[in-house]
Order: sequence, then C-alpha cells, then structure tokens
Amino acid sequence: MPSKNYKRRKFIKESTLAVFSGILGMDVVFGSNMPEGYIPVLLQDRESLKSFGKNSALIVLNDKPWNVETPAHLLDDKITPADKMFIRNNGLLAPKTDPSNWKLTIKGESVLSEKTYTFQELKSKFVSHTYQLVLECGGNGRGEFYPPTEGNQWGVGAVHCAAWTGLRLKDLLDDVGIKADAVYVGYHGTDVHLSGDANREAISRGIPIGKAMQDETLIAYAMNGKDIPMVHGYPLRLVASGYPASVSGKWIHAISVRNKVHDGSKMEAPSYMVPKTPVEPGANISDENFQIIESMPVKSLITFPKSGAEFGLTRKLEIRGHAWAGEKKVKSVSYSIDFGSTWQSCNLESPANRFAWQHFNAQIQFPQKGYYEVWAKATDDSGISQPMVVPNWNPKGYLNNACHRIAVKVV
Repeated sequence: MPSKNYKRRKFIKESTLAVFSGILGMDVVFGSNMPEGYIPVLLQDRESLKSFGKNSALIVLNDKPWNVETPAHLLDDKITPADKMFIRNNGLLAPKTDPSNWKLTIKGESVLSEKTYTFQELKSKFVSHTYQLVLECGGNGRGEFYPPTEGNQWGVGAVHCAAWTGLRLKDLLDDVGIKADAVYVGYHGTDVHLSGDANREAISRGIPIGKAMQDETLIAYAMNGKDIPMVHGYPLRLVASGYPASVSGKWIHAISVRNKVHDGSKMEAPSYMVPKTPVEPGANISDENFQIIESMPVKSLITFPKSGAEFGLTRKLEIRGHAWAGEKKVKSVSYSIDFGSTWQSCNLESPANRFAWQHFNAQIQFPQKGYYEVWAKATDDSGISQPMVVPNWNPKGYLNNACHRIAVKVV
C-alpha cells in the first residue's frame, strides 16, 4: 500500500501539473518526468506574461506565487484592460474548471441554513450589476519603505480599476438568510497552497458584515464585459473595493458568514495589518499591537507622460492620471514642479460610481530648460492629503500613499 508521503508527493505533482497546464493552455507532454520543483522554461521568463494574456512590459516580482506589477504609464486607460492588470496571488493558481460544474456554498455560524448555488443560478436568479471598482494591493508602494520590509517590493503599479459585473453579495445573503449575530464574512477559494497541502488554504480573508452589505460589493462573474481571466479569479470572485485587494477573493467556492472576525489564512497578525500606533522603523511589534487594514488611504498616480519624458520648452506638458481614496471620495488633486514648495490645481472628474477612481489632468508650462519632477497630491473629502514622504513605517510595508513623482527633461 502506498505510504502517506508517496500519496502527498503524488498529489503535489498532479496539482502542479494541472496549474502548469492551465497557464500554458495545453497539456505538458511528459510532465510526469519533470524533476521535483522544476518550472517549464516558458514560465521561467517574461514569455510567461503572454501565457497570462499580459502586456510583456509588466514586471514579474515573483513566480511562486505569481506577483506581477504594472508600470505606471501602462495604467493610463480609464478602465484598466485585462492585459495591463497587476497580479497578486498567495498560492498556486486554481486548476481550470468548467463553470457548468461550479457551485458556491454559503455557510457559517450565522446563516439560517447552509445553501448551495450553481454558477447558472447565480447568473439567472439574481439581478446583475456593473461597477468600475479599484482594487489595490495593501503592499503597493512597499519598495519605498526604509529599512526594507518583508514581501514583494512593489513600486506603484499594484492597482487597477476594471468594470466588474455580478450579483450583489447582500442580495445573496438576503436570499440565504443570516442571523442577527453576523459580524464578518470570509471567502474560500480553490487556489492551491504553496506547499501543495490540500488541507491548507492559500488565503481565506474576509470583510465586516457592513462592508459585505454595501451595494458595490459583488460576487463577480465578468470583467470588462467578458469572462473573468483565469489569473484574476475565473469563474467567480469576490470584489470588495476600497479595502486591500486581498479581501477580494478569487476562484471562490464558498463563503462563511461568521459571528466573529473571520479566522482564515492571512487573517492572523501581521498579515494585512499595521501597528495600532506609530512605531520606530525596524521595530519588532507583538501580535496584539496590530490592527486589520480596512479602508485604503487617499492616493494618486500620474499615468502620462512616462517618467523620463523629454520635450521642448515652448510646449505645454499635459499630465493625466487617476486618484482614489478607499471608502472616501477624492475632493481635489494638485501638482507641483518645485519639489512640493507650491501646488497648482488639476482638473478632476467625478467618479463613474462609488469606488471608481477619478481621472485628473493639467497643463504645465515650465519656466526654463532643465530637469524637473512633477509630483501629484490627492486630498479626500475629509481633508486628508497624501504625504510628500513615505508615511509611517510598518513591518509589512503596507499603505504607502506618498505623492507619486515622475521625472521630466525640458530641452
């Protein structure tokens, strides 16, 4: 009889092969002969981005799990296309599946009774809604912290705003029926833990029940008018904009309605948490002194021109970009060309809907030839502005919302 270790190794190898086949879109012939831990050549370099349907200019930070950043100038679209969306995973990609066999189960201590829906029931039984929604990694901007912190050293491109279509989570919960003691909702996906252990979830985070009941919190089955790309959660994912993107679970097959804060994988300190009070850079913090990140801070991004642009003195420079503010609305965006000494107002558009980013633009006339930096600063509707320098250091490098800067050469 095969040993437990043999069965475990066999499961890991079969799961890994399934993931590779899903990424490549075809079977890995002779895949059973691959050495343990081996990654096919096509997935070892930038060609892997093409297999995800991504622009080849995206930056691969990690491939186990996949973490891929978008350069700022590629985020110029008002609605981010799939090929320019960043990737942030915590485990191996979920095996590709047939949506006709997909089911979503609503369970937990605070449901009246457990209930399961087919994929088609979710699409036909409930009214569909479409919203433009910002998703931003909690660690976006981590690379600017000093001393350096753990994790992928993101620049500023771990953010996007796509048009998501699906049913409202609150409509689903109303249909199931939840108890008065419900305080949190947690998700469960089919992505594979990095260890290959089928008994461990790669990530299972959640949101307070109040966030779950917002109109814009969706169980999404389409993105930008098409099926959700595999790497972004096909066939079904949670989208809860305004909070770190880690709460918007991919490949979800179950939702738990809890009578306590969800205690799934990556809900423990210090994952997606920051110190309750400011700490000295490099300090060690005990777990009880952390708090869960909820609303993301106000932020802006210059998407045009690309940093390093060069142009003539007689010409005005048009800048444009986006701004967002978690659960709040952006009130204004300003720019500076004198390292923050003075600020000028940008034109700012209203959001397409709550949680959509807001587009800004301005025309800049430079006084003389030379090197400049254009800084952007957004202010939310409670009067809080982006800091000019990296904000409070924290052990995991979360919530850096310092002003975005690009370099400009006037010749």
